[in-house]
Amino acid sequence: MQIRGLPGHVIRNAFRAARLLAAKTPDFEAARRRDAVARWQEARRHGLTAEQAAKAVGCPLSTLYRWAKDATVKSRRPKRARKPAWATELVRAVEEWRLEEPMWGKARITVKLKEQGFNVSEATVGRILAHLVKRGAIVPVPALRKAANRRKWPPKRRFAQRLPKAAKASRPGQIVQLDTLSITLAPGKHLKHFTAYDPVAKWTVAKAYSRATAASAAAFLDKLIADMPFKIDAIQVDGGSEFMAEFEDACRKRAITLYVLPPKSPELNGAVERCNSSWRYEFYAVYDLPHSLDELNPLIDAFQHRYNTYRPHRALGGKTPAQYLAARQAQEAAVSHLA
Repeated sequence: MQIRGLPGHVIRNAFRAARLLAAKTPDFEAARRRDAVARWQEARRHGLTAEQAAKAVGCPLSTLYRWAKDATVKSRRPKRARKPAWATELVRAVEEWRLEEPMWGKARITVKLKEQGFNVSEATVGRILAHLVKRGAIVPVPALRKAANRRKWPPKRRFAQRLPKAAKASRPGQIVQLDTLSITLAPGKHLKHFTAYDPVAKWTVAKAYSRATAASAAAFLDKLIADMPFKIDAIQVDGGSEFMAEFEDACRKRAITLYVLPPKSPELNGAVERCNSSWRYEFYAVYDLPHSLDELNPLIDAFQHRYNTYRPHRALGGKTPAQYLAARQAQEAAVSHLA
């Protein structure tokens, strides 16, 4: 019978209780033997012979005599158990394979051992694995799975900090948004497009890489600093792994504050997401582009220049990002001159 509709822990505990009741523990078996002896002796007191009473109880007469002397359950384990005769080389080979592949069981390890020339069965490999677990030389697979489930995610950041709720850029370079875009140039030809976008000046910097790794993001940071016409104080990223490790170290060395978005908050990266849309539909969807990164990145630089100096931006009142920056600098210079 299957029980449905109950919590999982209730069902599991019910199965455990059923197994405990069904199991013949030593105390339960000893009580059963004493009860059989008592019924046998009671039948003899009522006039039955020893053989007739044993037949009525349903146990051999010799067994009842033995139980009458001692009804306790004794272990059948031999006093001198046979010691395993495994070769030291075999045990060492099993341990090495398990340390190299911690999730492998006896079946896979047996295949590899036979390829190495060992004549061994799966049962023997299983006993060796149990011996190694008992000795503490290897970790059992269930323990590894539990440890993986308990692993904290996302991993602890070394330098980045959570983006404050009230954080909003009011001047160019205060918080630059950074994101990646997956592009398919041809069947089987994929690349990762890194996009940086300043939400105040609407200035963008981009470059394509074969993969989105922390090393690629750190290399893109050099291009970002070189191509932005203003100083970058902080960078805003999502929780992607490409913005960890080497990228965090690169930001720390350059004294650039690194902000990470809260979980499930893609709207906070809306400006760079909108810029990604321009790159996808105004560049990748329009031009017949080469598949080589060495040939593609110069074209990305050309479109980047076109976006920043030629393409009018509605949020800037029809000005280009370059025109907006020039007007802002002129205004700031006039204010400082009057002061």
